[in-house]
Amino acid sequence: MTEPPVWKLARRELRAIGPEGGRRPLVMGILNVTPDSFSDGGQHGTTEAAIAAGIRMARYGASIIDIGGESTRPYSAPVDAGEELARVLPVIRGLVGRVDVPLSIDTSKAVVADAALAAGAEIINDVTGLEGDPAMAEVAARTAAGVCVMHMRGTPQTMQDDPRYDCVVSEIEDYLRQRLAWCIERGIAPERICLDPGIGFGKTHAHNLELLRATARFVGIGPPILIGHSRKGFIGKLIGDPQADRDAGTLGVSLAVAAAGAAVIRVHAVRPTVEALTLFIAAGGLERG
Repeated sequence: MTEPPVWKLARRELRAIGPEGGRRPLVMGILNVTPDSFSDGGQHGTTEAAIAAGIRMARYGASIIDIGGESTRPYSAPVDAGEELARVLPVIRGLVGRVDVPLSIDTSKAVVADAALAAGAEIINDVTGLEGDPAMAEVAARTAAGVCVMHMRGTPQTMQDDPRYDCVVSEIEDYLRQRLAWCIERGIAPERICLDPGIGFGKTHAHNLELLRATARFVGIGPPILIGHSRKGFIGKLIGDPQADRDAGTLGVSLAVAAAGAAVIRVHAVRPTVEALTLFIAAGGLERG
């Protein structure tokens, strides 16, 4: 069995290994405290509801809870830092000490990341690959936080305007390798970095499938690979009904990328994902220790 890489945070280490000793991806639960996210916008309309949802995710087996206060769906409107902080900080403070899994802040603003880390978060999940705010790399290096570096073509407001690539897999692999080197040059330790090819962020449905099929290639870069495919539009396209529930399709992708070596799977529906992985592993779907 190839040993999964360690993802070091400021206060702990994460490794994609289950209690049975074999590979088992970390499940990152999505906790959006926004009114306009594409799948669950408004679902956690109060701080209390969001905290309760985070507690349930931890109870159901989430390895990480990713808290976001600004939607990054296609054509979403930007949110200023003050509003974003007002949404996420009470939730982070309400979960610290009540769950025993690390909290992640889904933001591209350094001031939001810095305040969230001070409140108890341990991971920065930045959809701009630390390109959106020149101060983000300094925050990450200074705090020794875990960092997830994602590829996105353009911005949420422009990313789905006819995205084109000569070879989507090669171009995004090159980008992730370059960003990894860039982060290391700015003092972010390599063992603190996770990489994400950015499913649905400036890609067509066909691009998304190419990237998912190339998960093992991205794993070969070295750091942990995160796949964030949950409930995205390509699933509705493939099942032939854009309005249908996408959780079953999400599970199918989750198991495929788990088998290919993804270290982190970012999903809305934590409980079914954890249960599916448990049975998938028990039935021989992943290498055992």
